[in-house]
Amino acid sequence: MYRFDKRIVITLDAGGTNLVFGAMQSNEFIIDPITLPSNSHDLDLCLSTMVSGFEQVIAKLDQKPVAISFAFPGPADYPHGIIGGHLPNFPSFRNGVALGPFLEEKFGIPVFINNDGDLFAFGEAIGGVLPEINSKLAELGSTKRYTNLLGYTFGTGFGIGMVIDNHLNRGNNSCVETFCLPHKDNPELMVEEGVAIRAIKRVYGEESGDLTHTFEPYDICIIAEGKKAGDRQAAIRAFEKFGEVAGDAIATAITLTDSIVVLGGGLCGAKKFFMPSLMKQLRGLLHTVKGEELDRLQMKPFDLDDDDEFAQFAHGAARLIKVYGTEKTVVYDPMKATGVAISKLGASKAISIGAYSFALSMLDAAE
Repeated sequence: MYRFDKRIVITLDAGGTNLVFGAMQSNEFIIDPITLPSNSHDLDLCLSTMVSGFEQVIAKLDQKPVAISFAFPGPADYPHGIIGGHLPNFPSFRNGVALGPFLEEKFGIPVFINNDGDLFAFGEAIGGVLPEINSKLAELGSTKRYTNLLGYTFGTGFGIGMVIDNHLNRGNNSCVETFCLPHKDNPELMVEEGVAIRAIKRVYGEESGDLTHTFEPYDICIIAEGKKAGDRQAAIRAFEKFGEVAGDAIATAITLTDSIVVLGGGLCGAKKFFMPSLMKQLRGLLHTVKGEELDRLQMKPFDLDDDDEFAQFAHGAARLIKVYGTEKTVVYDPMKATGVAISKLGASKAISIGAYSFALSMLDAAE
């Protein structure tokens, strides 16, 4: 949408340890990133660091930016730019900080803040997996086109973003979330306890009997590959369980939104270990009280990174049927289809494209 737009938007990757500032034009970064410590424990110091970072970015630009747009990790009143609530990485913001209005006063340009999961999904819908899928469908002669996307980030937590009919759905309360769904095996637990870095580490410990291990998910993945000493079966099981719990939650969301799914975050490097169990959940069965079986999803799910499965996804089950009472025919495809793909952009780039595109879309809508 904005791949050739010449307007510049300042971006920020706001983490609890570092603030990484940048600037985008035409969906690409145009300056080297500027990294400063977050100082998230001290509100005054954190805000002054943000101002300094944005000032350093502006000093590197040849033209005035039209907006500041970035993601923030945690609950907020995003439409009004107010950050607050339970924020483990930004404790000094918990009582509520009007961050957007503060930055608008400082820089005199619009400021847009969104949840990182929302911007990940929006970036993938604008310049990532969704246009890529639609382009491949066109190349294969399919008339199908998709406009709904669920974006999930696998990392410290289990984040989600939702795009419906090519528009970001922020909900009524900026509260489209997935971490607080019930866990598949223990409904009293939130699902994030099974779909996060800590879950892989915990399950590896439980399966191996080594509850005091210090392995990170990367180490556990290498153990699963058989390239590092450790309990290989426990490592494989840790990722299988991760995929199983994630797949159960994703199946519910697909049922409600009829969307394509894109996965992002560092844990996606272990796709080959978690994707089979994730897809198994999407392809699972439910039963009626009479014992009748029906598919968990009313759409047939495909792994869209698999060439053979993508071909099936594109081809469908199209056939000609007659128009009653005439000799005319129409094409009918009884196979409803959805699919899951891994982000090619990476979560950070997708979030930045989402932030850039969101800012420009809001500016255009205001004209």
